[in-house]
Amino acid sequence: MNLGEKQKLIIVKKVDFGVYLASQPEDNEKVLLPIRQVPENAQIGDEIEIFLYRDSKDRPIATTNEPLLTLGETAVLKVLSIGEIGAFLDWGLEKDLFLPFKEMTRKVEPGDEALVTLYLDKSSRLCASMRKLYDLLRKDSPYQKGDAVTGRVYEFSGNFGTFVAVDDKYSAMIPLHEDCSHLKIGDVVEAKITNVKPDGKLDLTLREKAYLQMDADAKQVMEVIEAYQGTLPFNDKASPEVIKKEMKMSKNAFKRAVGRLYKERKIEIRENSIRKI
Repeated sequence: MNLGEKQKLIIVKKVDFGVYLASQPEDNEKVLLPIRQVPENAQIGDEIEIFLYRDSKDRPIATTNEPLLTLGETAVLKVLSIGEIGAFLDWGLEKDLFLPFKEMTRKVEPGDEALVTLYLDKSSRLCASMRKLYDLLRKDSPYQKGDAVTGRVYEFSGNFGTFVAVDDKYSAMIPLHEDCSHLKIGDVVEAKITNVKPDGKLDLTLREKAYLQMDADAKQVMEVIEAYQGTLPFNDKASPEVIKKEMKMSKNAFKRAVGRLYKERKIEIRENSIRKI
């Protein structure tokens, strides 16, 4: 019998308050299925599919209710309350699922939705985690390059980019060069697929195609120039790091926007600066 998993067990004993189940009739290890969940006319020897977890007294107990999350899966669960050492989530069962503070990637509040997985802690208790998602997300999405998708931000990496769960279940990432400083863990974003990798992982962008994005980028560049009182202290030859920090865009996008503004005779490009005309 495995905690956190759906499994089929056999009725080996009937009592007033339910039935006891075991993997085999002769097994000594048994678990209770409460009377209100026992199927009508159930008999000793019948096989029942149940989910195994622990009750409020930390005892293993079976349920025929359908959990919203099992071991090795991910799901978006609603936060019900906050306790002294963590939060409690609704996962469709009588006893709420515990999310320890140490397993949170952001502070949650009652009413929030959190993308989590299920794990067994050192005391063999079922708990939720927001930290163990990357390897569990699926890589068999039906999407192709150019498709519009919806995803939930679940992690930021200074080396790779912003990790997103498309449809809350498919592995995806917004590359590091794209500014995501306005996002936070748990945000749901609209994005487009720029690449489907050989292993099935998705690359995303929040930006429109270059020719559609250019107007917005040009407007943003002008706003930054004006914030510098009309003279930007660098030009399109600056490093990608400087451009990203100041402009919140990639160097290529910056160069396209500067080119647009130059052709419209709104700016003058100097050796080490850009000046508004």
